[in-house]
Amino acid sequence: MDTIVLKFGGSSVANNDKLKLVAEKIIELYQKNHNIVVVVSAQGKTTDKLISEAKEISQEAKDREMDVLLSTGEQISTAKLSILLNQMGYPAISLTGWQAGIYTNNTNQNAIIKWIDTGRIKTELKKRKIVIIAGFQGMNENMDITTLGRGGSDTTAVAIAAALSAKNCYIFSDVDGVYTTDPNKLKQAKKLAALSYEEMLALSSEGAKVLHNRCVEIGEKFKVPIITKSTFNNKAGTVISDIIEENTIKSIVKKDISRISIVGNGIIRNFQNIKTVLEIIEMNKLEMLEFNVSETKISISFKNQVSDKILEEIHKKLIPEI
Repeated sequence: MDTIVLKFGGSSVANNDKLKLVAEKIIELYQKNHNIVVVVSAQGKTTDKLISEAKEISQEAKDREMDVLLSTGEQISTAKLSILLNQMGYPAISLTGWQAGIYTNNTNQNAIIKWIDTGRIKTELKKRKIVIIAGFQGMNENMDITTLGRGGSDTTAVAIAAALSAKNCYIFSDVDGVYTTDPNKLKQAKKLAALSYEEMLALSSEGAKVLHNRCVEIGEKFKVPIITKSTFNNKAGTVISDIIEENTIKSIVKKDISRISIVGNGIIRNFQNIKTVLEIIEMNKLEMLEFNVSETKISISFKNQVSDKILEEIHKKLIPEI
């Protein structure tokens, strides 16, 4: 029986109605005779709220105590989802990071997973239980709670998928995949069916918010296919794997207000694309501070703010109409 790992972000579990949608997705896959492991984030803005409340008490809270506090957000999500699934007639059990055997180094607030003891998870799966694990957290050698920092629940999910040799790791959020550019900025943005780990790492490093680079690095190391999908529709997502495709531009990212990056395979060998980008910059009389080209990325930093119009021009020239 295949094991699959599902991760649901904070917006996906923000309230009871959304938890019901999550439960229905889990049940659909459970009924297809998969072993199901679920990793969840804290609900909505819970983590931000906890940080704010802690600062009201002290501006110098110890990192260890902050980890104890912040880890509770994910625990609330796991318990609520488990309660709901059991109420709906499906056996589920919630586990904290340490109950799930996630061991980290001794760094608080930004810990690194050292290894995962999968014994408890496998025991519960053998009972055909849906195992729901609190993301973003683990335990160090002193049995202290640690948290994994930004993107911690994504990292938890892919690390568990690697430890269990899972068939796939699904990352559910409020977006239904990776796009050629930010669809909120450019209506011509197109969803990508697939990306290589290397391309996704390049996008993540430039500020694309679909996946954190730490989880992509783990996926690449252990060859875990990562599939990004939306919790709120059934559209096909984007598959991130070790695919090797033809040289092509995949995505264009505008970071902050003065940096644009073009990501894809074989960038450094495609002189026409480099020439096209430089022509657009010259035509718009933009002043560059840096222009860097690597195997998978062109990155340009500008002296002044660049508008979304420039993003649109580059997208139109480099991403063909489908």
